Amino acid sequence: MAQPLLYSVFKGELGDDEQVIGLGLHVSSMGTFSHPHHHLPIQETRAYSSPWASFSDESNGNSNKRVKRVTSIPGIFEDYRNSSGISECYRSLSRSNSVTSLPKLHFRDHIWTYFQRYLASEEAAAQEMMNNSEVIRAEEQEQDENTADGMRLVQLLIACAEAVACRDKSHASTLLSELRSNALVFGSSFQRVASCFVQGLADRLAMVQPVGAVGSVEPMMNIMDFASEKMEEAFRLVYEICPHIKFGHFVANATILEAFEGHSFVHVVDLGMSLGLPHGHQWMGLIQTLANRSGQPIRRLRITGVGLCVEKLRVIGEELELYANNVGINLEFSVVEKNLENLQTDDIKVYEEEVLVVNSILQLHCVVKESRGALNSVLQMIHKLSPKVLVMVEQDSSHNGPFFLGRFMEALHYYSAIFDSLDAMLPKYDTKRAKIEQFYFSEEIKNIVSCEGPARVERHERVDQWRRRMSRAGFQGAPMKMVAQAKQWLWNNKLLAGNAESFFS
Repeated sequence: MAQPLLYSVFKGELGDDEQVIGLGLHVSSMGTFSHPHHHLPIQETRAYSSPWASFSDESNGNSNKRVKRVTSIPGIFEDYRNSSGISECYRSLSRSNSVTSLPKLHFRDHIWTYFQRYLASEEAAAQEMMNNSEVIRAEEQEQDENTADGMRLVQLLIACAEAVACRDKSHASTLLSELRSNALVFGSSFQRVASCFVQGLADRLAMVQPVGAVGSVEPMMNIMDFASEKMEEAFRLVYEICPHIKFGHFVANATILEAFEGHSFVHVVDLGMSLGLPHGHQWMGLIQTLANRSGQPIRRLRITGVGLCVEKLRVIGEELELYANNVGINLEFSVVEKNLENLQTDDIKVYEEEVLVVNSILQLHCVVKESRGALNSVLQMIHKLSPKVLVMVEQDSSHNGPFFLGRFMEALHYYSAIFDSLDAMLPKYDTKRAKIEQFYFSEEIKNIVSCEGPARVERHERVDQWRRRMSRAGFQGAPMKMVAQAKQWLWNNKLLAGNAESFFS
């Protein structure tokens, strides 16, 4: 490829009667410089001598006698000539015209310039490869170290959990001391999740009592009933940053809207309303959609909130009533101050002409107990209300096994995945992530690990268990008709990629 390139360069500069002699370059690397000749740099005449011996033709004004000067290559470029495969250099150049027809052009300087560029690019490429290889080796080494540290932490956590389960305070305390020095709050994702489990194990060890002893606990619906300000702030961050609760609200509202089609009097019973959020985010979206819906208008919307935090629920109700009034919806809001286990059908006022929907977002798992009787009673009570649909959103995990070590391992696997996702979403030293992990998910982990009996309310179960339980209570699974809208929501929030069918199967 080098020969046509060099020939075209000379042919563009010489006259019609000129002839090129002695072009014998065979440099394969020069094929990469396929620039037109008018882009080549013009080398001006220099005061110093070029390392390439210059050649020229001289003619006097009275004759056509030509003086031919043979070129030679200095010894310092002998290696370059041999390595680049130049079999011969320019021996002679025959011309009929004056030297003025080739002004200021030293083609050998162009070759030398490109050769220097080639060497520089080769050197830069080699340096970049060395730098990349060093970075890769450093990353692999760091990954190997993190993997080794992670395996060591897993072994320590399991050994400590076994010691706590066996009520071996001495051995468990020794392992906890070692774990605290390795499980860092601002370390890797597994170090951070390990720090939460360390707190849970320490709390469980501190509450170790003789077999058969029972401590008193305060009644509560979920861990948010008596949450601190830091935990409430952390949960608000979870709602803003993590998609699962927002998606649950979206799917629940879509199902409720389907149930309300063609009806003017509608009623929603919200179990454990708001989850500790300061505003009724889910119901503001529903109210707005109902106001914009075509067809039969809503003449009355009733929302009944069930929970123990009465003051919070009333504040939310006032905000919702004001919002509904602004968009032209007649809203009636009421509060039932009871937990789910004590809730009776008489506590919920249902009118004959209205359509009833029961909504439960991350609530029913708190009613699951060892005897299963409490949950069955709640489901039977809901069934007696004859709702058109019961919407339930729950975690698909197994944190309610009969044995402590089994649910400890399940929880460790589940929350490790959550912390990995937070690690991908937020920077390492982000304070929002630290609040979410240490003031919200850490509380869930500690409740699963350290509490027993009525105090343990985080009793998540698998979806298959929920299906069997709901079937025994008289409920039937209803297909979600607004799958396309749910997929679109996930696409818009950049949460779904690839084949989406398996997500809704």
